Amino acid sequence: MMALELETFFVVLCLLASAGCSSARESQSALYADAARDDPRKRPYVLGPADVVRVSVWKDPNLSTDAIVRPDGIITLPLIGEMMAAGQTVATLQKGISARLSTFAKDAVVTVSLEEINSYHFTVTGNVANPGMFTPRYFVKVSEAVALAGGPTRYAETDEMVLVRNVGGRPLTLRIDYDGILSGKSAEQDIVLLAGDALRVP
Repeated sequence: MMALELETFFVVLCLLASAGCSSARESQSALYADAARDDPRKRPYVLGPADVVRVSVWKDPNLSTDAIVRPDGIITLPLIGEMMAAGQTVATLQKGISARLSTFAKDAVVTVSLEEINSYHFTVTGNVANPGMFTPRYFVKVSEAVALAGGPTRYAETDEMVLVRNVGGRPLTLRIDYDGILSGKSAEQDIVLLAGDALRVP
């Protein structure tokens, strides 16, 4: 009787462990799906610190200028002074500047363009040829980020990479199977990196 109870206990334990692994995989799959939906390439670029915008006021060069987004998200413009730029798109910033400027010049025509993208950056650390921070001028996927870092070294555990992302002020961890990405078996894990992401290659 004791042997039968012990065997039953181990069977239940194995089933629970299997269910836990299955639940973890489903949870990770949901996170990959969320990341795909949050693809920044599908929406207008959002300005951040160190980005540079050009503000042109038609027929008024004195009010036209290039402005750098400060670390606090503010830009400084002639006549208008300081205003928040970080977190806005070029279109919403243009609308805001036009509204502020209308109190001084009713017929002013304002155009805002993005001159430099500097706020998009991420880190790749661990067993890659050239670890560090990268600031490409375009959005890149996990596989492209690894390539920018010179590729994994011979000691890298490429099926155990980890991506850490800040979501709502809390770190979110995603397991990345780089080998699966290259083979096509885990293509959904080749997500686009966001500003501030940290990819670790053990």
